[in-house]
Amino acid sequence: MGDRSIGDDHPTYVIAEAGVNHNGSLQRAKRLVDIAEEAGADAVKFQKRKLRDTYLDSVVDNPSRSEMGVEYTLSNLKQVTLTDGQFRELAAYTRKSDVRFLCSPWDEDSVSFLEELDLPAYKVGSPDMTNFVLLERLIETGKPLLVSTGMSEPDEIRRTVEFLDDHDAEFALLHCRSTYPAPYHNLNLSYIDELRDQYDVPVGYSGHERGIAVTTAAVAIGAAVVERHFTVSRDLDGPDHAASLEPGGLEKQVRDIRNVEASMGEPLRYLTRGEYNNRRSLGKCLVAAEPIRAGETIAREDVTAKSPAKGISPQELYTVIGSDATRDVSPETPIQWEDVREADHDTYRIDLDRWGVVVRFSDIDDHDWGDPDVFEFRVNGADKDATFELEEYDKGLGVHAPEQVGHDLVDPSASDPTTRGAAVEVIQDVIDLTREELTPRFRTEEPPIVVHPGGVTRDHMQLDSVPERNEALERSLEELDTDGVQLLMENMPPLPWIYGGQQYHNNFMAADEIAAFCERNDMKICYDTSHAKLWCNYADVDLADHARALRPYTAYLHVADAIGVDGEGIQIGDGEIDFERVLEPFADFDGPVITEIWRGHERRGEGFKMGAERLSEFL
Repeated sequence: MGDRSIGDDHPTYVIAEAGVNHNGSLQRAKRLVDIAEEAGADAVKFQKRKLRDTYLDSVVDNPSRSEMGVEYTLSNLKQVTLTDGQFRELAAYTRKSDVRFLCSPWDEDSVSFLEELDLPAYKVGSPDMTNFVLLERLIETGKPLLVSTGMSEPDEIRRTVEFLDDHDAEFALLHCRSTYPAPYHNLNLSYIDELRDQYDVPVGYSGHERGIAVTTAAVAIGAAVVERHFTVSRDLDGPDHAASLEPGGLEKQVRDIRNVEASMGEPLRYLTRGEYNNRRSLGKCLVAAEPIRAGETIAREDVTAKSPAKGISPQELYTVIGSDATRDVSPETPIQWEDVREADHDTYRIDLDRWGVVVRFSDIDDHDWGDPDVFEFRVNGADKDATFELEEYDKGLGVHAPEQVGHDLVDPSASDPTTRGAAVEVIQDVIDLTREELTPRFRTEEPPIVVHPGGVTRDHMQLDSVPERNEALERSLEELDTDGVQLLMENMPPLPWIYGGQQYHNNFMAADEIAAFCERNDMKICYDTSHAKLWCNYADVDLADHARALRPYTAYLHVADAIGVDGEGIQIGDGEIDFERVLEPFADFDGPVITEIWRGHERRGEGFKMGAERLSEFL
């Protein structure tokens, strides 16, 4: 991490500007490095100058004869300059940390000195944006330049850009107001867009204002680099301390920048699982307001809209009105498409062996599923204790154990014995239900039961806990009576939606961890392409490599597309997965293939069937 290149870890490169806020103390300078690292900044930046190469000899010799601003600045700089030896020690100290060491040289000799320290880039302070003498020396280094534009006129910026372009320099411009602190009404963040549009180079922001809101806003409008002064304490003497962030402020600044980066996303729109859950519970569907008899033409007064959204969308109000009812619909009953017209839905050309769809006990006979080979029962917490009257089906059987019972997570990876014991009991109930009620009605002799490993934490990932969680999971498996069924653990996404909000998975995401677990326990898995893609996006791992590593352990496939780190269950072809690459190792796969598209059951299973048609091209 200490040797990473500029800008390769986050969309916005955050520079914590220590400047001369060490007040001449090497120990305080090291503390500033620690603060920058603890805050999560990408780099910490200092300033290096040789006063006699920066100021006239007469001014250095007798600052009191200069105007007040020069006298104050030079008197302060004389007190806060680190020696060359101290600077070398500071650079070496920073290289051991998780932040990069950057510096603003103020004269040519300082550039030569800093070249010995092998900096990845140089910062050009606003006073030197017009200094072609210094810029020429910096260009000779071949390093990227971050050029602040404070205290400059537009024509001066133009001339400097032309000079840098003429010398084939690699550079970025930083919009800046060089007053300390800078008033909000002077900041003019809109000029960031003007610089980017006019010069077609990366543009950032160097902020000297109070607070953290404006710099965070600069990130929202596309700043590629941001720089903020920081200090141990604003009560210290010196020109920059008053406009600097203290340690807590710098940490909040970086936090907010990373949150804004995460929030920017992509120009795509999809329902997250959390939205889908809320849509079901808070959204509305069309409901019979009056008794509707088969054969009657549905009138406006026959229909209203109520929650939960378990029927036709209210947007289809005037599609339903004027339709003839195909069957009786009682008042207070959600209206389904099957209630208002005969099956005239699209025909899908499905050429997919061992294709399956997700069903529930309550809807298995209510839809035209398109003649799949496998029904996968999604068991919820209430199902395991209910009584059902099922027909016999000439289909294969799959079962998915519940993730939650009520608001309680089913967590067979829990370290708490009570929580883990409750999970074992739930999974055993599902096994018993499968053996006693489902297996006799299907043609699968040893049906697979897909189980989530649990391992969820509320506030952050705890990947160091994976070995402990997997040991607990193994104990849970040992306590289960699995005769007559095949238990399959499923790979997990990084950011699951649990009732109460988005949380964090820990185990059963990384391919090597899952493979090792399967080897130790002689187990197979259900490989979920959507979950896998979300994890690979989160962990910056190639999905095709992930799939190839887990192919030997895969007995069952859940297939759906994915977007980002939490967009799961997306229709095949509508997300980010390259299915041709990812499914290549599965060309000879002979297990069930479930098109697990969210809301795939709606409109007579249209989403499942569309997914199967698209998937037929790859399997």
